[in-house]
Amino acid sequence: MAMASPCEVLIEIDDAGEALDLTKEVAAEAWRIEDKLSRYLPGNIIDRINRAAGMTVEVDAETAQLIDFTDTLYKLSDGRFDITSGVLRQVWHFDGSANIPSRKSVERVLQQVGWERVTWATSTSTLQMQKGMEIDLGGIGKEYAVDKAADILRASTSASCLVNFGGDLVATKSPVRRKAWKVGVETIDETKSTTNPLLNLQVGGLATSGDARRFLLRGGIRYGHILDPKTGWPIPDAPRSITVAADTCTQAGMLSTLAMLKGAQAEHFLEQQEQRFWCIRG
Repeated sequence: MAMASPCEVLIEIDDAGEALDLTKEVAAEAWRIEDKLSRYLPGNIIDRINRAAGMTVEVDAETAQLIDFTDTLYKLSDGRFDITSGVLRQVWHFDGSANIPSRKSVERVLQQVGWERVTWATSTSTLQMQKGMEIDLGGIGKEYAVDKAADILRASTSASCLVNFGGDLVATKSPVRRKAWKVGVETIDETKSTTNPLLNLQVGGLATSGDARRFLLRGGIRYGHILDPKTGWPIPDAPRSITVAADTCTQAGMLSTLAMLKGAQAEHFLEQQEQRFWCIRG
């Protein structure tokens, strides 16, 4: 377990001892990234930033690279991918209940949201934000961990491997004994007898964004967990699930999340990117 997800690595190899050693390497990397980047753990770089209370914080090269990436996503999404929006969890609890927060409470927390109010200096790797604001790299952290684990496997073995961290995946190379790794898209509604796609993944990344596990339901309206940082409310007319295939898991996760943020225009956005995708609407 890492990053609140079951994690596994499948390895096309005969030597069980070698497979175990490789799995331990993957686990160590997953826990390293979680320990470093989780907003829930005290003392790491994210915690130090969030507790800085307006003071400037210098970050290491790896964290700086990730913040640079989220800054790019912020610009590409017209401000809807915003790593300061995690504070909205103070009022939104996506536990499947009907507990929708009041507009007044959302507006109160929304005052602490806005990447444009953060001073991020790439040249010096320093960050400063207003007291009460926080950042959260959870929107890209798991996909980044999958890619880092895949890099370790490529350097350690010539065997085909499939890294799967909670449904975000990378296949390091095409398997020899089968045409592809078979990957099923998660069921979004267990009450319906629908057949979900079974995908063949030969090499590259695969990531899914959706509301299968995190949502609220009131008056027949389903509120997904992906929030618009401009309004503080769930994105309207978003698909139930989007799965994207790309060269890396980080790229796939970026595209699936940006598509969800497009709401009704999700499919059109992905068609423009010329990436393979699978979209499920309720």
